[in-house]
Parts: sequence; C-alpha cells; structure tokens
Amino acid sequence: MTTATQHSQRLNFIDDMLQDLKDQHLYQELVTVSGEQGPEITVDGKECLNFSANNYLGLCNHPKLVEASVKATQQLGVGAGAVRTIIGTMEAHQSLEKTLAKFKECEATLVYQSGFTANAGAINSIMAKGDVIISDALNHASIIDAVRLNKADKRLYAHSDMAELESVLQEAQTHNRRLVVTDGVFSMDGDVAKLPEIVALCEKYDAICMVDDAHGSGVFGPNGEGTVAHFDLHGRVDIVVGTLSKALGGMGGYVASTQAMRDLMINKGRPMLFSTPHPPGVVAAAQAAVELLMADNSLVKQLWDNATYFKTEMNKLGYNIVSDSPILPVIVGESATAQTLSKRLFDEGVFARAIVFPTVAKDKARVRLMMSAAHTKAHMDKALAIFAKLGNELSLI
Repeated sequence: MTTATQHSQRLNFIDDMLQDLKDQHLYQELVTVSGEQGPEITVDGKECLNFSANNYLGLCNHPKLVEASVKATQQLGVGAGAVRTIIGTMEAHQSLEKTLAKFKECEATLVYQSGFTANAGAINSIMAKGDVIISDALNHASIIDAVRLNKADKRLYAHSDMAELESVLQEAQTHNRRLVVTDGVFSMDGDVAKLPEIVALCEKYDAICMVDDAHGSGVFGPNGEGTVAHFDLHGRVDIVVGTLSKALGGMGGYVASTQAMRDLMINKGRPMLFSTPHPPGVVAAAQAAVELLMADNSLVKQLWDNATYFKTEMNKLGYNIVSDSPILPVIVGESATAQTLSKRLFDEGVFARAIVFPTVAKDKARVRLMMSAAHTKAHMDKALAIFAKLGNELSLI
C-alpha cells in the first residue's frame, strides 16, 4: 500500500462530512469571478448584477485608490519584509494609522492584516484569567473566536437585550475587569447595536466598552466615521475595531483607541507580533480611501439613498425586509429554499448568495442583499423585477 493511498484512506471521513453538508443543503461551492468587483460582475462566465459584495461605496475600483496602490507598489515594492517589531514599520503604515486616528477621532490606531485578527489582537492584549468578557449572542465569528482564545470567563447576553446585559454586568462585579463587546452593525440582519444604552451600562458598572464596527465604518456617521459618530459617542467607547476591506474597498482591519492601547497591542497582540503586515500598495489604497471619505460624503449619501429605495420597493413587493442598514436580508427560513432562491436569482442575472447554517440559525436561512453606492436605479429596478417574478414563482410573496 502506497503512502498516498494510506493518506487517502485516513481522510475518508471527510467525504462523509461533505455529504452530510449536502444532505442538509448547507454545502457551498466557490464560484469564479472574472474581472473587477463592481455593481455588474461576471461569475462563472455569466454577467450578473452584483448584490453580494461588501463594497458599500464602490471603492474597490476607484481611480484614486488604484493610482495610489500602483504608485506605492512601484516605489516601495510588493512586501513589507517581516513583522513590524523585527524589520521596523514602514512610513506608509504609520501614515495610514495617523490618518485613521484623525478619521475615528481617537488618540491612536493600529492596523492589522484583517478585521478578524484585529479582534484577536485587541481582546487578547487586555483580557486574562480573572476577567470576564461579555458578548452579544449574535456577534461576528471573529469576536467569538477571539473570546474563545482568551482565559477570561465568558458570558453571553441575548441579542440587544439591555436588561439581560445589565443583569450580567451586576453578576460580574467580582471579576477583575469586565469587557463588553458588540458589533456596531450586525452583518446578517443589518440591525444596529443599542450603543447609547450599552455605553451607559458600561459606565455604570465600570466595564470596558468595545465595538466591532466592520459594517458601520464607511456607512454610518456624517462622513462614514461609523456608529460611534452616528450616536455622538466619541470618547465614551473605549475600543473600536474597523475594517479596510468593506466600505473602504481594500483589505485589512484596525483597532482605534488610546496611545497606551496601541503600545500594548504592539507588545502583546499576537497577530501583530507573528504576522507580516500589508504590502505598501494595500496600505496606500486604504490611505486614499480614508482621505476621500474625510473630504467628501457624497458616496455615503448615495449608498443610503440606494438602500432606502431598494428596501422600500422590496417591501412593496411583499418581502418584509427589516433592517437599519444597507444590509437587506431576504429571510426564507429553510436552507433548501435559500439555496433555490439564490440559484434562480443567478439564472435570471442577479448574484446574491444564500446564507445558511452555521452562519445563521438553521431556521433563519436567507439571501442577503448588500447595497452599494455604485448601484444605479437601472440596476436596482432590473433586480426588483426579477425578485417580483421569483417571489411569485417560489411562493415567497
């Protein structure tokens, strides 16, 4: 028996696991995108309207971002060389972090390779055994996994249930430190955290307040500064995590807080200490995106105009979309129904993926629509006509 055959037999159980996913209509296949990310997209060779991207402001292909990225790559190369604590930190990274601090109205920021690693870096730099981390039940997987890595005690409160959060905080007074962490905008339902109430409870019970604003940054606030600005809570939220890979069109994440928090993460944040940072081209594109938002809020306004129009028209059709953001979930219940709707949408020329367990509860499968400032009225009206047709065909409306 060859080594390759032995290896194959040891992994036979994977086939059973995959078949189980298929039987439950939970199996997902990657599709191939040709060309750029935009409101129109080519998927597996088929031209479609794109309602799946987190490209809220249409910045993935913005000329200023592309120009900045190309220029930085030509001048500085394609890599940073090593982790920042070993090779040093490039001026481009420092410039971006200073610009982000100004944008978020905080003392300092630290950029990470992703929003996922930003949550791990922040939480695991400050929390330890004897502390407690209190998390909303519907927080993003990056928060959940960061919390799991930590030796602090863990507590959940029911989604956006402020009475239960207060009860948990009362019980947690014997712990050394308390951290309350929440998404700013919940990515599956599109609802917004009750930040004013959360902040007030954190202040009442002496808890650190942390917000993951991945889907709020670039979307909420006068110039897309995020949900903290939206609720006018600057100086009262202790730690804000943001992303560079959604509304800002590029890649990465960051933590916005105090200078001391930044210094601590540089020394204790494992994603910072053990991973090479972004190449210069990625950093330069992010810098250009933040500068664009600080100078002009027209894309943010267009995003909200589009989201309001599309949500209103979908509800007129009978889809009953409930959301406080440009995330518009079409909840259909069963995974098989969500998969069928997504496939039929694709057949008709709309790319919108099914979201199924474990991303959402088994009875809350959906097709999630992501709005963009780049969508034109013609794009939206064409999609609405298709949803009207399929809603009747699949008995969804």
